[in-house]
Amino acid sequence: MLQQGQQGTVIPYKGLSPNGDCPLLSLLSEVSMAREKRQKELTKILITGNEAIAAGALAAGCNFYAGYPITPQNELIAYMAKYMPGNGRVFIQAESELAAINMVFGASAAGARAMTSSSSPGISLKQEGISYMAGADLPAVIVNIMRGGPGLGNIAPAQSDYFQATRGGGHGDYHTIVLAPACVQEAYDLAQRSFDLADKYRIPVMILGDGILGQMMEPILISCKAPAARRQNKQKPWALSGCKGRKPNIIKSFALAEGALEQLNLKLQQKYNIIKNKETRFEGLFLDDAKIVLVAYGTMARIAKSSLTRMRLAGERIGMIRPISLWPFPKQAFCPRNKKIKYLVIEMSYGQMLEAVQLALNGRAQVEFLGRSGGGVPSEEEIINKVRKIL
Repeated sequence: MLQQGQQGTVIPYKGLSPNGDCPLLSLLSEVSMAREKRQKELTKILITGNEAIAAGALAAGCNFYAGYPITPQNELIAYMAKYMPGNGRVFIQAESELAAINMVFGASAAGARAMTSSSSPGISLKQEGISYMAGADLPAVIVNIMRGGPGLGNIAPAQSDYFQATRGGGHGDYHTIVLAPACVQEAYDLAQRSFDLADKYRIPVMILGDGILGQMMEPILISCKAPAARRQNKQKPWALSGCKGRKPNIIKSFALAEGALEQLNLKLQQKYNIIKNKETRFEGLFLDDAKIVLVAYGTMARIAKSSLTRMRLAGERIGMIRPISLWPFPKQAFCPRNKKIKYLVIEMSYGQMLEAVQLALNGRAQVEFLGRSGGGVPSEEEIINKVRKIL
């Protein structure tokens, strides 16, 4: 298995020390003790995906949340309503999605670790505010637990907001970092990572889930330490925190002087290029010998992985790539050994991530597609049958 951003450690064997001890065994013993110590610092809880994102946000030091209820993400906002006010943090149930995103704009500008969440049509209403935040270099975390569309749609799971999330979604040449968890533990972990990335690059970060991930319950490991002891908000010298004794800060995305807006856009593009080079994430399985590589993200990747397991047990050479960062997209994961390798993109939409895979491969390999939308979810059997047709 490969996961971008994780590095393995190679320990060379140097023989016995003068006292007869094996340095490798000593090191392994130290690693084992460190692992046991870490386990003692963790506790296991059963929680939904929505609640895990909320818990991860609180562990990351989120101190401002504004949102408006919508299914299927209501457990997230309910969790925040329950646990934020009593811990000295600000929770606001706004009067609308538009109000919520603009409250997040203001809180972020004042230096808070700010967050909002919604589901597909609600995220559409937030797009103007997200564009303003991107143009003003403001960090925030936005959660989209996708549901079926277009229009009001239904409350079933979908992945049809991929284009909206990865192409900016609002007006202007901007991007948000987009992370797609595939399990409840990863939802908790990526929620924390999202705040770090948002602050590091001063950029909105979107967590893209779906109704299945949001509603399902799984056991996860969380730290026993209080969030405040584990992670303190760093000072933000650019924030509007009062200018007594210093020059006032200015936060805006409004640039009327000739050439000023172009310079702002060039600055944003420089930042996006750095993110593209440093912040791609993916998981790869059995890529060394695969004849067909499945490509799926989020909940759909779980179903694809189950299909892969069944086919590998049957002796079929199937691999898989699971993009974790949808923007920036992990193009480096798509390195076919030869032109005979085929890729099968599987989505709960009608070919949105498909375009990213085709661009990454640039004609070097054949790309097939399997997708359903509007609440339809490709099954293991559908994936296996599609693979065998391609073979």
